Amino acid sequence: MTRPRWSKQQALDLFAKPFNDLLFQAQTVHREHFDPNAVQVSTLLSIKTGACPEDCKYCSQSARYDTGLERERLLPLDEVRTAARRAREKGASRFCMGAAWRNPTDTQLERVIDMVRVVKETGMEACVTLGMLQPQQATRLKEAGLDYYNHNIDTSAEFYDQVITTRSIDDRLETLDHVRDAGINVCSGGILGMGESREDRASFLTTLANLERAPESVPLNMLVRIPGTPMADVPALDPIEFIRTIAVARILMPSSHVRLSAGREGLSEAIQAWCFFAGANSIFYGEKLLTTENADAAADEAMFEKLGLTPLIPDGCQLDEPADSKPASVSA
Repeated sequence: MTRPRWSKQQALDLFAKPFNDLLFQAQTVHREHFDPNAVQVSTLLSIKTGACPEDCKYCSQSARYDTGLERERLLPLDEVRTAARRAREKGASRFCMGAAWRNPTDTQLERVIDMVRVVKETGMEACVTLGMLQPQQATRLKEAGLDYYNHNIDTSAEFYDQVITTRSIDDRLETLDHVRDAGINVCSGGILGMGESREDRASFLTTLANLERAPESVPLNMLVRIPGTPMADVPALDPIEFIRTIAVARILMPSSHVRLSAGREGLSEAIQAWCFFAGANSIFYGEKLLTTENADAAADEAMFEKLGLTPLIPDGCQLDEPADSKPASVSA
């Protein structure tokens, strides 16, 4: 059966629905494909921070902006191992690692591959975001056991050059093709509240939905306005519009996990509850998301209990065994 392709107008028509009707449709779609009370939990660690040559106008890690962020080298393997085990103990089923590179060298990639293997030894899924990849690099990551590769398209093709000029959206889509061709699950989403229009949000979502295969994971970030970046003073997006975007993403990509990502610490518990009702079923869990603050872990546990939500354990995860039950095959 051919998967339907969505037009921007169809997405705009969804955005324009009465709020109750839109959420009812999104919740109906959500229940057809997922347990409505199960949420996939990921933890994100910055393994190499700062000095990125890209000019993404929202990013504290760009070398072009004075944000007070200290440049750091690639983390030692033992620190990654410790962080991964701690994340697993706190309930994460996927461990994501991010490096501030435009594209990794083959030497850098081999060091990250050691980290992927360490994460896999814990029984968790492994995800990395390293910038643009060549086909052979994607293949090496697949051979190492990588489950997901994150490469966000960030926004619509029409708005893209208002956010980034050092690479194009086509560059990003090419990397997603390499990841998909290598047999790795795709994680790709974007940032809301950068000054884009509703038309841009509709275009952004349809670009993802109309990929040959929609991403398995779609992180939706609310812009964190960081002093020193060109987007430090962009007006905040209305939370109701953010919820609408979650709902439209759920309808356009019914089988994808839609993740509440950066900016969640600025959303009230009530707004987050509406996001879950609208079809969000994944979160980042932990104190930091690369360089920005994240929601408090204890508060998340309390919210899950209040809402009757439970962490999802994906197929293939081995979280019923102790994290150190398997001998480490990679030395620091």
